[in-house]
Amino acid sequence: MATVIIGVGIIGTSTAYYLSQSHTPSIHLIESSPELFASASGYAAGFLARDWFAPASASLGRLSFDLHKKLAKEHNGHKIWGYSRSTATSLAETIGGGEEEDWLGEGTSRAKAAKRIAENDDTRPVWLAPRHGKPDIIDKGDGTAQLDPFELCQFLLSECKSRGVRLHQPAKATSLTRDPSGTLSCIHVRNSETSEEYDIPCTRLVLAAGAWTSQVFQRLFPNSKIQIPVSSLAGHSLLLRSSHWPPRSSDMVPPDIDSIQHGTNDSAGSAKTQPPCHALFTSDSVASYSPELFTRLPSGHIYIAGLNGPYPLPALPTERIIDPKAIETLKRTAESLLGIGEFEIEREALCWRPVTRRGVPIVGPAKNKWGEGEQGVWIAAGHGPWGISMSLGTGYVVAEMVEGRETTADVKGLRL
Repeated sequence: MATVIIGVGIIGTSTAYYLSQSHTPSIHLIESSPELFASASGYAAGFLARDWFAPASASLGRLSFDLHKKLAKEHNGHKIWGYSRSTATSLAETIGGGEEEDWLGEGTSRAKAAKRIAENDDTRPVWLAPRHGKPDIIDKGDGTAQLDPFELCQFLLSECKSRGVRLHQPAKATSLTRDPSGTLSCIHVRNSETSEEYDIPCTRLVLAAGAWTSQVFQRLFPNSKIQIPVSSLAGHSLLLRSSHWPPRSSDMVPPDIDSIQHGTNDSAGSAKTQPPCHALFTSDSVASYSPELFTRLPSGHIYIAGLNGPYPLPALPTERIIDPKAIETLKRTAESLLGIGEFEIEREALCWRPVTRRGVPIVGPAKNKWGEGEQGVWIAAGHGPWGISMSLGTGYVVAEMVEGRETTADVKGLRL
């Protein structure tokens, strides 16, 4: 049976990756953007957490975190996509319990989602300006990690293509056809560059188009009795370099995945292993937002974001228009935290995250609780700030759903 996945972001490629492991005969990926991973999948922070989630998504969060570690261990993820242990910290921030799901919509810090706080110790980001005190430790790295999402997406797509998954890009799914029994039979596609139109056999359809998922659904199912309640939230970010990160050392070696994850240096012998990455959550009372900083290895980048706003969703992510005022605000925050003249800006970015009012993603068949909806169609979207963290787990369980198997994670609370 042929499977079509619309959306070649990290959720779509993760789904194709796990589907193609089971020798599914025909898998097609459709992406409308002329640039791959041009929104949140390529421009997000890449922060991973294991247990920062409310009950509805907790099982999926744990599964996905464990799959990230497993994938990195099997494929040298530290070198290829920067998978690293990350110490999560909070600077002058009051951290609450883990029951609030919509901290993103409220403009507060994701540190509110942390369910436990470790005792403070001497761990301090080497790049943090001296005038700042020692941050509180939220997680020492047992349940938090860091990666470069763009590089992970590239890896997943490459693996998919090596297994025979076909990529259609830039292309747009315009309509679909069902056979007399109501089963999906094919999807009509138009190449955005050549305007060529053609059909792809399709008996199973996965919509994973991020912030554009609801638009895709409305276009393909204009008479459907259901709607997909996924909207968008835009966020600006900066990618920085600092002379203070990573620390310079000629004898420093990358740790193996176990030491990356658990913070041990035993596997490195007598050599000193690289320090952990840091995630720093804080508040900017002047600009009235909650900045987030993340360090990456081995690239040596520092990523700063947290400034979100109601910027309209464009037809394509490449049509983004970056707001100079937002960039200036992020720059001032970076100067406060890292020091004036202590960093260089490598990239300014704007992307759109898919969000839901409930603050949890939609993962499941395109049917509501009364059974109304579309047969043979699954939705995987609305992950908000946790798309990277939940990506592998989402792809894994959606692949299970498509193949008619029981899901490894409990995602009943994530259905429409």
